[in-house]
Amino acid sequence: MGSYRDLYDLSGRVAVVTGGAGILGSETAAALADHGANVAVVDINADGAAETAANLTATYDVPAIGLACDITNAASIAMMQERVESELGPIRILHNNAATKGPDLAKMFASVPDYDLETWRSIMAVNLDGLFLVAQQIGSAMAERGVGEIVQTSSIYGTMGPDQRIYEGSEYLGRPINTPPVYSASKGGVVGLTLYLATYWASAGVRVNALTPGGISSGQNDVFDARYSARVPMGRMAKASEIAAGFLFLASDASSYITGQNLHVDGGLSAW
Repeated sequence: MGSYRDLYDLSGRVAVVTGGAGILGSETAAALADHGANVAVVDINADGAAETAANLTATYDVPAIGLACDITNAASIAMMQERVESELGPIRILHNNAATKGPDLAKMFASVPDYDLETWRSIMAVNLDGLFLVAQQIGSAMAERGVGEIVQTSSIYGTMGPDQRIYEGSEYLGRPINTPPVYSASKGGVVGLTLYLATYWASAGVRVNALTPGGISSGQNDVFDARYSARVPMGRMAKASEIAAGFLFLASDASSYITGQNLHVDGGLSAW
């Protein structure tokens, strides 16, 4: 047995982070870069991906590239993979993290009786279908090479029901919010997909785990923050860096005998 510290050394490993320009993706990309990985920041937002990658290289002195990709399109994913591997090398780590609220927040946060099927399908196309397409493309290549780590972002509301009382008076970017049914359904699907892929690829040397974050402040008002924090045993919302630390464990050799698990980083919320 070598150094336990070395288990977290990702030097020279190539990592892809989808949704990499977002709040959580940019943080996990930083965690990867800080531990030596070469990082591809992948996002539908090309400018955000490029800016995030440039910041990684400047801060951590590692190769990083930003790429635009539509994860609902298999051809776009294949092109992304080809470019990553031609510029950085074979992909060893995937943070399958991209998700969407859709272009219309009013439709996204509609009540169950009023939920629009078109909105449901457009969000599912990213949150669940897209995760499968990315895992299918990159995970299959990992399996052929005999090694890889995939971490897929779920949510506490993929494994437990939302407390509707939290949303009384709560707002996101100045508008009333809730946890929509499509969000819970899609994130629950991520857990099921993770279990399937973990057992499917285990013999090929590819580990697949889910990461379930607790709430992170990202534009909610003080009412939401207070109500949500009151439901958490640790009494507060998460920092993105705390979620990224959990991701780093799953992406590194420190978790080499762990696959098919769902790591809750939620301040104890799911323990109630």
